[in-house]
Amino acid sequence: MPPSSSSGPIYPKDVVLTRRQIEGLVADGKTIVIVDGKALKLDAWLEYHPGGEKSIKHVVGRDATDEINGHLDSFHSLETRKRMASFQIGRVEGRWKNFLPPIQGGRFRPYTIDTELLAVSDHWGGSNQDSDSETTSAPGTPIFDAAERSNLTRSARGGRQLRESSSVSSMSSMSSLEQKSTPKLSHMDARTQEEIELDLTKYPPLDPTTQDDIVRRYRQLGQFIHAEGLYQCHYTDYMIEVCRYALLFSLCLMFLRLGWYSLSGLFLGLFWHQLVFTAHDAGHMGITHNFVYDTVIGVVIADFLGGLSLGWWKRNHNVHHIVTNSPEHDPDIEHVPLFAISHRFFGSLRSTFYDRIMTYDSVAKYAVQYQHFLYYPLLMLGRFNLYVLSWEFLLRGLGPRKGAAWWHRWFEIAGHVFFWTWFGYGIVYRSIPDVYGRFVFVMISHMVTGPLHVQITLSHFAMSTADLGIHESFPQKMLRTTMDVDCPAWLDFLHGGLQFQAIHHLYPRIPRHNLRRTRKLVQDFCNEVGIPYALYGFVDGNKQVVGRLADVARQATILGQCQRTVAREGLAAGH
Repeated sequence: MPPSSSSGPIYPKDVVLTRRQIEGLVADGKTIVIVDGKALKLDAWLEYHPGGEKSIKHVVGRDATDEINGHLDSFHSLETRKRMASFQIGRVEGRWKNFLPPIQGGRFRPYTIDTELLAVSDHWGGSNQDSDSETTSAPGTPIFDAAERSNLTRSARGGRQLRESSSVSSMSSMSSLEQKSTPKLSHMDARTQEEIELDLTKYPPLDPTTQDDIVRRYRQLGQFIHAEGLYQCHYTDYMIEVCRYALLFSLCLMFLRLGWYSLSGLFLGLFWHQLVFTAHDAGHMGITHNFVYDTVIGVVIADFLGGLSLGWWKRNHNVHHIVTNSPEHDPDIEHVPLFAISHRFFGSLRSTFYDRIMTYDSVAKYAVQYQHFLYYPLLMLGRFNLYVLSWEFLLRGLGPRKGAAWWHRWFEIAGHVFFWTWFGYGIVYRSIPDVYGRFVFVMISHMVTGPLHVQITLSHFAMSTADLGIHESFPQKMLRTTMDVDCPAWLDFLHGGLQFQAIHHLYPRIPRHNLRRTRKLVQDFCNEVGIPYALYGFVDGNKQVVGRLADVARQATILGQCQRTVAREGLAAGH
């Protein structure tokens, strides 16, 4: 169990901390998160967090009540939340105004008595500088040169006004006054601005009253869902799943014994396709709601039977749930040089997850122009990439090495050894006599899992990547960046709960067999608060995704033509 304190000043848990003091602590490198009005200092928890430290860093300086609690059992168990409460160093009063986390580019001023006395002196001396750092324009101010200096206003839904939109993007928002006083926007910045304005028109305004009402209703809905028993897992549903898995694997072995290697590979691929759904449930602790039990279930399925790392997936997926569809931060949409679902990738963004520049190089420039044609063929090979990512995670030891999850890495490595023994040696090498038969078996078994990768990307690739800033509530952001897929109930087994991703992003630990019952409740919630609920059929959803990829491909083609033209003209001018 991690320590509940670290070196530094000792704070009574009930002391009231000001926003300026919180800012100073973050400037000192402290990991301060606000949950239920409590200020938590989570530095000592970072290396113990089973889901990795990146997901915590994305909520530093923010009210992360909904991201961490969701509601009741939605994101973390009661035991985990009690443990996190031991890191409380104080509390805040009133409505918390979010900072932009340092990992996303927020800048914070140190807090000392001398600087605060100077600020008070400047204030009474007629200076416009605010000691609470609300309006200062000093370079060290986190409030947030990119995030809060703008005031986008619009009139929509009966004349409601939007105030204080924000973004980490260099072109996140711009007031009408700034538009008149700044140079003409580049084509890419203008496109970013158009996407932001489109979202501001479609979704509720970001003023505190509106967003607070959305959060209040979201939490009420969570309480109702819990009271309705929708968090309770019915294990008979999983018994049916186990029977299906056993049937598919038995057919794989039967056709393997008969020498029908193509059919054998087909059923092995279907077996893996179905297994992933339960591994996903276990990764979210959505089966037993017990950390150890669900981890063992998930690792046995993902690593021992599938050859993929559950720990890698959790580290990746937890960040995805916090910063969904953010080009700089969400690893689930960072696929340059093969795919770009936003024109912003043309700018060689830095990924805060991978800690590297996603260079938009010559390979990317070529591939992105044809990405809408390459989408399905490349996804059919996606499982090979997951092997690489899994082994990189395990060999580099990127998961937690201390605390309750210290054993995960070694359990997973044992799982991978077991997988490559039964699959690589036992089936591919020993059971199939010739190289061609092995090749056909491996390729078919892996390509059959391609539709799974389509299902995974379907819910996000066509949705908004615009950053509306730090004032957007968690439920609104999840619904703005995620779509659901409509299908008849009898096909639920084929989609494995991935067709209810919008609902899942709101309440991740609801067992997937209860998600269909939850959908009507979420739709009613969306109608009440005025948030559009994105719901497409599987075919129409695919059209949306391919359409988005084609649109970005056209932008890439135009940009490339412009760059070549400029280069030619510059060369001609040089002569």
